[in-house]
Amino acid sequence: MTPNLKGALLMMGSMAAYTVNDTLVKIVGQQMPLFQLIALRGVLASFLIYLLARHLGALHLKFPRHDKWLIALRSLCELAVTFFFLTALMHMPLANVTAVLQALPLTVTLGAAVFFSEAIGWRRMVAIALGFAGMLLIVRPGPDGFSIYSLYALASVVSITARDLITRRISVRAPSMVVTLATSLSITVVALIVSVFEGWSPVSTQAGILVACSAFFILIGYMLSVVVMRDGEIGFIAPFRYSGLIWALLLGWIVFGDWPDSITMLGAALVVGSGMFTLFRARSRQPAE
Repeated sequence: MTPNLKGALLMMGSMAAYTVNDTLVKIVGQQMPLFQLIALRGVLASFLIYLLARHLGALHLKFPRHDKWLIALRSLCELAVTFFFLTALMHMPLANVTAVLQALPLTVTLGAAVFFSEAIGWRRMVAIALGFAGMLLIVRPGPDGFSIYSLYALASVVSITARDLITRRISVRAPSMVVTLATSLSITVVALIVSVFEGWSPVSTQAGILVACSAFFILIGYMLSVVVMRDGEIGFIAPFRYSGLIWALLLGWIVFGDWPDSITMLGAALVVGSGMFTLFRARSRQPAE
C-alpha cells in the first residue's frame, strides 16, 4: 500500500469517526451544557488514550524540544476547533456544518503549496473545485442559512487547517499517541475549568452511554487525524475530507430520517467522483503534471 493510498483510507476513517461523534454530541447536547459534555467526553477519551499508549509503549518524551512546542501549538488549534465547531453544531443542522467544513481540502491543499512547496497539479485542483460544486448542490445554502454560527464553523475551518499544517511539521520521533494524548488532555482541562462557571446538570443513563460512545469515536478520530497528516502528500490526501459529507448524509438519513433528493444525490456523486478521480490521477500522473 502506497503512502498516498494509506493516507486516503486513514482520512476517510477519520471523517467517519468524527461524523459519528458529531451525531452523538448533537443528540446528547440537548440534555447538558456544552462544556460539561466536552469535559465528560474528554475524561473518558483521555483515559482510553492513556491505556492504549501505555499498552503500545508510546508514552515517552524523548523527542526534540521543537516538537514539544509544535505539539502545544497543535493542541491550542484543536481546542479552538472543538469550541468553534461544537458551538456551531449545537445551533446548526449537521449537514450545514459539515458543508462549511468541505472548504478544508482546498485550504489545506493551498496551505501545503504555500508553506511546504508541494506541487499540486491543475487536474487535481479542478477535481477539488468540482467536489466543492457538488457540496453546494447538496446543501444549496441561502441567505437564511448563514448566521453568526456559520462564522463559528468557518473559524473551525481555519483552526483545522492550521492544526493539520502544524502536524505535518512534527517529526516522526514524536509518537502519535503522545500527540493525541496531549491534545485530549488540553481540551479536557480547559473544558473542566470552564464547566465550573457554566454549571453542571444531572447525567441520565442514556446520556452517559452516548457520551461514552462519543469518547470512543473521538479517540479514533484524534488518532487518525494525527497519523493521516504524517503519511503521503497533503495535496492528495486533503480531498478525501469530502467523505465526511457522505457520512453526514448517511447518518442524517439513519438517525434523523432525512432522505436526500435527486439534486442532493447528484451533488454526492460529484463529491465522490472528484475524490476517485484524484486517487486515479495521483497513481497514474507523470512527474511533469
